[in-house]
Amino acid sequence: MTRRVPAEVFPPGDFIREELEARNWTQSDLAAILKRPLPAVNEIIKGKKAITPDTAKALGDVFQTGPEFWLNLENAYRLALSAPSDQDVARRAAVYTAAPVNEMVKRKWIEWVDDAVTLENAVLTFFDISSIETIVESFQSLGLAARKSSSYDENSPLELAWCRRAVQLAKCVSAKRYNPKTIKEALPELQRLTNSEHEIRHVPKVLADMGIRLVIVEGFPKSKVDGVAFWLDNHSPVIALSLRSERIDGFWFTLCHELAHIVNGDKSPLDTKLVGSDRQPTSEKPEMEQIADRWASEFLVPTNEIDSFILRVRPLYSKVRINQFANRLGIHPGIIVGQLQHRQEIGWHHSREMLVPIRELIAPNAMTDGWGSVPI
Repeated sequence: MTRRVPAEVFPPGDFIREELEARNWTQSDLAAILKRPLPAVNEIIKGKKAITPDTAKALGDVFQTGPEFWLNLENAYRLALSAPSDQDVARRAAVYTAAPVNEMVKRKWIEWVDDAVTLENAVLTFFDISSIETIVESFQSLGLAARKSSSYDENSPLELAWCRRAVQLAKCVSAKRYNPKTIKEALPELQRLTNSEHEIRHVPKVLADMGIRLVIVEGFPKSKVDGVAFWLDNHSPVIALSLRSERIDGFWFTLCHELAHIVNGDKSPLDTKLVGSDRQPTSEKPEMEQIADRWASEFLVPTNEIDSFILRVRPLYSKVRINQFANRLGIHPGIIVGQLQHRQEIGWHHSREMLVPIRELIAPNAMTDGWGSVPI
């Protein structure tokens, strides 16, 4: 909204003179009434000295106007004398509102420039858009479906910038043409990689052979996006992970959740409701996200298997029994621990040594941006 600027503003001293003339008072009279030095009163009338709140109260009492009248006159006069507004400030504010500029500069996604127009152009180039107002709309064609633990209804500038970087990286990854008719035949090969943390390094290659590009973008400190699935075109699905949780159970569940969106052909605009964290009530999640959760859980640990294990073992979940169960299914015991923790069968500190970190195993083998590395 444009601020209205009056054509002419008069100093408060002009109004004081009018009041003095109406009463046949001199400046000396006013100085005596206010108990102020005559030079000080003279400077106020000439506009050389600003009217303070205390002076405004005194003038209000003298002329029966109230202090606000004199403060408003003073403020309007001083604003009129001040330099015109710097339009670059408003422009920079709009850019910082739409995008996490400082974080993008730190990640070297854009270069910092002092000039507001050049900075805005750098952000526009990064998002490949023509105006700041169209950032959200620019994601509509990608059919994004994300997994995060913040609000379903909002997508912060951090999340939008993170997604945009994932799109940039995905365009640099090679993969076979995706075929929805054969994808399920290829899933067992991916499933076999769940038996050891060291097999994780093969995940990007197996996904690429399935026609799915995998990229990893380090999450921002205040962002809560775990992963997102989207489509570069009708034959090029992408999974992007933030590795916000570097544990093996979090990696596999998030990967499989996003894989479920691709297998099920889910395409949802980024500004619709997104899936929440595992600890949020299932009833709060959109049906599409509940289906993806169930698919991921079933893919990793069949429901009938873990239900049977719980009935046999509860509450004595020893490390030996967890390892035996994992070995029988051919999956890493950390995935079992994660499932049991999610079901609140065991505490969050139970068997934590099985929840091995995997970032150093997956990041060197995938298109990765973050942790001090900028690929392109």
